[in-house]
Order: sequence, then structure tokens, then C-alpha cells
Amino acid sequence: MKASTAAAVLGAAMPALAQETQLQAVVVEGAAGKAGSAVAPVKGYVAKASSAGSKSDTAISDIPQAVSVVGQQEFQDRGITNKVDEILRYTPGVATQPFGSDPDTDWFYIRGFDVAQTGVYLDGLSLFTYGFGGTQIDPFMLERVDVLKGPSSVLYGGATPGGLIDMVRKRPTDDPLRYAETGINSNGNAFLGFDMSDAVNADGTVKYRLTGKISGGDNYSDYSEDLRGFLMPQLTITPDASTSLTVWGYAGALDQVHVGNGFFPYVGTEVDAPFGRIDRKAFYSEPGIDDGDYVQNMLGYEFEHTFDNGWKFSQDVRYGHLRKHEDSLFLGGWVGGAPTGPDYELARSRFEHKSVADSFTIDNRVETGFDLGPTSHSFMAGLDYRYYRLDTEQYCCGTTPPISATDPVHGLPLGTGVLSTDQVVSLSQIGLYAQDQVRFGDGWLVTLNGRYDVVKTDSDNGVSAFNPVANSYGYSENAWSGRAGIAYEFDNGVTPYASVATFFSPLIATTATGLAEPEEGEQYELGVKYEPGFVDGMITASLFQIDKRNFTVSEPAPSTISRQLGEVRSRGFEIEGKVNLNENWRALASFSYTDIEISKNPLNPSLVGNSPYIVPAVTASLWLDYAFTTDALDGLSVGAGVRYQGESWADEANTLKVSDAALVDAAVRYKKNDWTASLNVANLFDKDYVSGCQGVNVCGYGEARTITFKLSKSW
Repeated sequence: MKASTAAAVLGAAMPALAQETQLQAVVVEGAAGKAGSAVAPVKGYVAKASSAGSKSDTAISDIPQAVSVVGQQEFQDRGITNKVDEILRYTPGVATQPFGSDPDTDWFYIRGFDVAQTGVYLDGLSLFTYGFGGTQIDPFMLERVDVLKGPSSVLYGGATPGGLIDMVRKRPTDDPLRYAETGINSNGNAFLGFDMSDAVNADGTVKYRLTGKISGGDNYSDYSEDLRGFLMPQLTITPDASTSLTVWGYAGALDQVHVGNGFFPYVGTEVDAPFGRIDRKAFYSEPGIDDGDYVQNMLGYEFEHTFDNGWKFSQDVRYGHLRKHEDSLFLGGWVGGAPTGPDYELARSRFEHKSVADSFTIDNRVETGFDLGPTSHSFMAGLDYRYYRLDTEQYCCGTTPPISATDPVHGLPLGTGVLSTDQVVSLSQIGLYAQDQVRFGDGWLVTLNGRYDVVKTDSDNGVSAFNPVANSYGYSENAWSGRAGIAYEFDNGVTPYASVATFFSPLIATTATGLAEPEEGEQYELGVKYEPGFVDGMITASLFQIDKRNFTVSEPAPSTISRQLGEVRSRGFEIEGKVNLNENWRALASFSYTDIEISKNPLNPSLVGNSPYIVPAVTASLWLDYAFTTDALDGLSVGAGVRYQGESWADEANTLKVSDAALVDAAVRYKKNDWTASLNVANLFDKDYVSGCQGVNVCGYGEARTITFKLSKSW
């Protein structure tokens, strides 16, 4: 069904429904959002609305799944300047940065599942990633980050079961805005950003916003450096109270020498080698050839119109283009399998790729409210479409000399790699969905969702060293998904809820028999949300169970056979509280426990009952911020926090553990006459720890102590 046809069908249904029911007017928000809307700035630490779990402005207490929101105040208090995965360090159920601070990649795991491929969104539109074809967003362009825990297929189509991360960009403001900031961190990486918004005409019906940033300098690894930046112009036109159009563009780029972290061996990082531990700053690539760069562009618009009969139509569109190149040397473990003197040599492999990715996404929605007998309905229906195409060439396997872990020598001759992959992959998905939020009985709320998708993937493989004959694989599948939730809103602000949701996650077909259909499964969730009447706050607690089927499993080495025969189960508990206590105190606290294990693996039954590597079972965090308001100290504020990650596994056999770590962060800020100076310290006591391992040869150190100074001005 074409988008225009579906829109016509939905439009034809509006008058008939208007004649049979009593319609309620839908309030249209401005482009910048009003207080409490899903795109508006968060007041302090406490967000009250989100669109991540509903695709419309919805109170968080009305969404039958756990939702976490991090707004600008937290960005500023915790000194977020570099990457989006830093933003979610204090969010329960979310594990980030398993290999430390990786400058060109954001890493996210929710409820034990990697969400980087199908679970990352910008303004409700997918930023699908495959291979090296992923778009990276700078936190300076964002207003907030919303996290929906658990399946989201019923609203967004193919997605991982753990949840989704929706990054919400800054938008043109109703009031004039002038803001600039500059700063530098202890690695020697400096930044300069600006953000401006104002009306273009006298009556304020046309507004603009221009946001940009440039940063660069040294990174924490020896030899590593980068230069990056972006520019994001926007224009909002509101000809009347019922209509709004925002057109926006984005251009960003990165040029770097990679950091050395991420491919260190388990022995020498988590446990001592004969010489001790590998230096966190060690660089084992070749500074003369190491290169990583990308250019990424996006163009989109958002349109809203409310008709006289109370229906609202929304359309969001975005096109994206990415060109990325990387050439680097990666470690492959100890030569001979163990560290032996006197040189303690590490094996290396040279890898290069050239990737070009194009994407297009469009989402059309209609919404209305109406009463039907004793029930009150908030109804939404929509049609969305997304397309992704990645053209990639990869080179590997040239003869590469090993390097000493303790006394590295760079500049030795390198062999030339061969073309190992010449591939074009594509994914297209069209989905039709509906949602009805039904209120009745003075407190009951039932949420019903249904969705039908058609997904098609293709993989065209050219001749290469590992593929002597050109071939093509693909599949086309239909998928149903649904969600049902029930809640009761007590007058004291307590809202218990229960929900069940199904999901599917499309995989790119890579062989004729393996990876031939989407993963699928369901989640069951029980929880309670509490908005206390005596203080501005939000507390959420939830219990969940997620079952995933069609999980890809492999026979034990040396076999290379893989099949979609596995099943994984994730169970856990999460609690999060955020409170604006008064004009002085802001606080957040969280705890999560995630028990994820392989429940079925017929190709390797010995792994049943084991947990995947990387994800810690327990995380916890606490942050307190205090702003002085007395005359002598007015403008001064201080903050401190602790974040804890529990033990995780380093291997599939669950024989090697990564130790737990507790990290302390601190901040001090002073604001006077529109100027603000801030000093933030991450990992205050410079704890030396391994953040995660993806096997015995793929371990990464957590970020060392990093001090960031920033000076900003608003006018």
C-alpha cells in the first residue's frame, strides 16, 4: 500500500467517525514544544511526558512500559560534551561504553540486548545501522534523550527487544536565544559551540535556530587525535495556530587517528601478564597509516495540522547520507596464545573499509480524542516506511608484523590487504499501526496497540578473497506485533501497570540458509510509577521478562555453521527516581538487575544457562546537585555522583569474569551575569578498570580520570 493511498483511506474515515462519536479537540503544540510536551526542555531532572512509548505527547505515567528521560539540566550538571553514550551512564537497565570512550561509536545495551543496530532513533525516526554504516550524533545538538525499556516494534517496526533510545534534537524557540560555549579537557581536546534562535518576522510566525560545534585535539591513547564538527540549521513556520512546519538540515564530519582501546587481551588487562598490565594509553596501530573519517548529512521536515473536526495529522521525514573510511591495525591476542618474554608480542591485523550508507524514513500519523459511551479514547493510526542501503568494501589479511606490548616499535613495513568483502546490503520496511488509549471507571487506563509490517532485505556480494563467486541473498517477511497494557491511576499519584508486548527484529540475510528471518519474541512487564504530590519528582519500578527466538547460534569451532535456532531470556528489576527537591537540591538514583541467559542452543548445548558477555548483571547510580542561593554564594553549585557496574562475563563459556567497578564523578559551577564556568571530573579517583570484554582478545579499559573545563555565556 502506498503512503498516499493509506492517507486517503484514513482521511475518508474521519467524517464518518466524527458523526458517530463526540470528538475532543486536540491541542497543538508549537514547534519548540510547550511545558510538558515530549520535545520540550525538561524541568530540572524530572520529565513528565515522552513520545518514545506512544509516538505522541503522552504523560510518562500513562505509558505501560518503563521510560527514562535525560534532559539538558543533567547534560550540564554532569558535564556531557563528547558523546551520547556518556549521557546514559546513570540510567538503569542501560549499559554503555563497554570498551571505554570510543570516539567514533556510541555503544548501548538495554536489558541485556545490544540496541545499536535497530534501537537508536532521532526524533522518532530510525537511525538503522549495519556494519560500519552508522550515524553518530553530537550531544550538543540534543534537547533530551528518551529511553523506552522493552519491545517497541508495535510502534516503530523492526527493533531489538531491549528497548530504544530516542534522541530529541533542539528546536526553534519562542523566545530569543543566544548561547556560546568553549572548553577543553585534560586530554587536550578542546571545543567551541554556539546556539542561536529568534523570530525572522515581526509577528513571530517564522523562527530559526542555528546550532553548531567544532572540537578537536588529543585523545587519551598515545598518538590518537581527532577533529570533528557539525552545523544544524532549522526553520519553523506557523502560519496559524493549527499548522506548523519545521525544515531542518545537518552536516557533520570527523577526521581521527583511532584510540588504541577495545582490542586488548584479557590477560594483561583484567588479570596480570608476567609484566603486569597493559598501559591504558597504549597504541598498537600505526600512526603513519591509521585513519578514520566520515562525512554525514541529513535533511528533514516535520509537519503538523489540526483540522476543525479535532483530527491532527503529522508527517515526519528524514533523508540521511553517510560516507565513512577507516584504516587501522587491530590486535588479535598474544602471539602463541599467551604472553611470553622477552618481547611479549601481540598479533596484529590490518583492516580497512570504505562504506557509503543512504537512508530514507517517513512517518505519517493521525490522532484524535473522542468519547464512546462510558469510555474516553485517545486514538492514533499511522503508516511509516524506512529504507536503508549500505555499499561497503573491506580489505584485510595483509602480512602484518606483531608488536611488543611493553616496548612497541612503529613504522615497520606492512603488507597490502586483499579485498575480503564487496557487498551491498539493503533493508526496506513499511508498516501500518494503530493505538488506542482508553480511560474508564474513574482511574482505569487501557492501552492497545497493533501493527503489521512487510520487511525485505537483500545482500549482494561481489567477488572477493572469501567469496570466489558473486551471489545474492535476501528475504521478504510479514510481521504482526502488538501491545496491551492496563494501569490504574490513584489520586495520590501512584499508577501500577502491567503490559505484554511482542516484537520482531529484522536481520540482514548473509547466507542462503542462515539469518533468513527476523528474530521475534515477547515481553511481560509489571511496574508502578509514582508522581508525589508534595515534591516535583518521578519514581518508576518495574519487573520484566523478555524471550527472544530465532537467535543466531554457531557450532563450536572450527565449524563455521550458524543457524537461527537459539533462544535467549532476560529477566530483571529496575528502579529509578528523579526529584527536583526545591530550588537548591536536585537528585537522581537508580538500581537495575538483569539476568540474561541462553535458554536454547541445539548446536552447542553446553552454553544453555550461560549469560552473554559484556553486560553486567547489576548497575546502580546516585547523583546529588546543590545550588547555593545565599547572597554570598549565589550562583555557585556543586554536584557529585557514584555509578556502579557489577561483574560481567568475558567469554561465552562463562569461565572468565570482568571485575565490578564503582566510579565517582564530581562537578562545580559558578554562574554570574549570564556567564557560567564549570569544572567536571569523570572517574574522580582515576580507577583503573576494564569496562567490558567481548571474548578473551577484545577487552577495553574504562575511561581514565577526565577533567573538563567549560566557559559559556547566554544573552
